[in-house]
Formats: sequence, C-alpha cells, structure tokens
Amino acid sequence: MGMNKLTHAKRVQIINLLVEGNSMRATARIADVAFNTVAKLFVDTSRMCAEYQDRTFTNLPCKRLQLDEIWSFVYAKAKNVPDGKLGQAGDVWTWVAIDADSKLVPSWRIGNRDATTACEFIDDLASRLSNRVQLTADGHKPYLEAVEKAFGADVDFAQLIKLYGDTVEGQKRYSPAACVGTKKSVVVGNPDMCCVSTSYVERQNLTMRMSIRRFTRLTNAFSKKIENHALSVALHYMHYNFCRIHKTLRVTPAMAAGVTDHVWSINEIVGLVEQAEAISK
Repeated sequence: MGMNKLTHAKRVQIINLLVEGNSMRATARIADVAFNTVAKLFVDTSRMCAEYQDRTFTNLPCKRLQLDEIWSFVYAKAKNVPDGKLGQAGDVWTWVAIDADSKLVPSWRIGNRDATTACEFIDDLASRLSNRVQLTADGHKPYLEAVEKAFGADVDFAQLIKLYGDTVEGQKRYSPAACVGTKKSVVVGNPDMCCVSTSYVERQNLTMRMSIRRFTRLTNAFSKKIENHALSVALHYMHYNFCRIHKTLRVTPAMAAGVTDHVWSINEIVGLVEQAEAISK
C-alpha cells in the first residue's frame, strides 16, 4: 500500500498511533501497512508540523517562560559511537521553552548542550515574542551569553540552580542524585522571584518521555537518525500544543495562547499534509 493509496482514515490512524507513543514498527503492525509507508507519512507529517508551528508562533503574548534541556541519544550513547558515525550520533539535547501561563511550547531546538545551540534556541524564542518576558532557566552557563545576545537588557531573567546530594552507591544507573535544595539568582532585569520556577518545563520533560517513544530510557526505541529524532519532536509538539486539552486549563495550549480558536484533531493535522500534496501536484 503506497502513500497515495492511503485513505485519509488510515493516515489518521497511523499518526494517532505515533503521537500516542508507539514505535514506527508497532504502528506498521497495528495499522497493517508497510514500515516504509509509516516512515514516509511520519516524515511528511512531521515536516508539515514543524513548518506550521514555525509560521504560526509569532508575536506571542507570553509573559513568563521556563527553559530546559532534555537529554536523549541518537544511534548510540556517546561512549559507544563508532568512528564512522561521529557527529551524527551520540548524545543529543532538546532545548525547550514553555509558557508558564498557557503551557504552550513556542520554541525548541535540537543539538548539543553548548553555547552555539543555546544561542540558536534563545534567538528563535526571542523572535516569537511580542513583549518583555520573564525567563527562568537552570544553572547551565551557556544561557547567560545566549540571553544577553538575544534580549540585551530587555528581559527579566533568573536562574534556578539545583543543589544535589550524594548518590547512594548502586542507585546511580537508574536514578539521578537527589535534589536537596535550590538557589535562585537574578541575572538581569527585575524578575518576580515568586515566579522563578522550572517545574512546568520539567513536567513537560516527563510528557515528552512518556509520549515520544524515542525518549524512553533503557529501551531500544531510540532514534537511529538525528533527522527522525528532530521530526518526532516536531510532531509531538504539534499534538501537544494544538490537540491535547490541558487538564488545568481545560483548553489546548495553543487556544490558551490565542494561536487558534479550537481544539485540533489528528484529522486536521493530516489535512495540512493532504493540502500540501494537492498544491504540489
């Protein structure tokens, strides 16, 4: 069954299975289609989701944003990367910004945990905002230069630095060191210290790890290619921002942020792809 033979309903089923955390192989088995059919639909749909969000998330009225970096890996963990794969495999970080009020994720970036990626991420975020914002990040050093370059003095920026206790021997592989406290430090501007928090963005990490099969730890469902890793994140955020009603808000993040006026269905996401196909014919 080729792509052009796929019915709209079958496409919706496949995308639904993917956003609910199934791997591509499991999706192919459940939907009873070839693996390559799933792979192609996944790529086309995720690209469209990345482009749509890039186009739509402008002039956003966010006030308070939380930033974080989430670790994953592509192909193999850093220490196991073969020479032929250096630069295309190993640790990969997803930098994420979340609006504390609407819970919208307006910007994310995939790359290393370094100054270059930090600058690209913060530049992208700054370009999407309509007014002065308050930012909270963890104590990661590259944020300092990145925020200064993108915002100058026109931002209220604080870092929430976590203090960790010693790990108990034997626990290290499965659980990180216990966080024994935090320290808030003002970097620039006049942030409201009551709002200096990274708890929403950390909860968003968990959503990612639960929804994107590629982020699950200690499995073999990780991405084998960095492009697919990036695409799965774009698809996840389209579903998260536009389709999922947030429990406390009772609307989707995109509705809360004023980007759309209704809850999207997977139907609509697939519709974007079909529209694009019709135009390109």
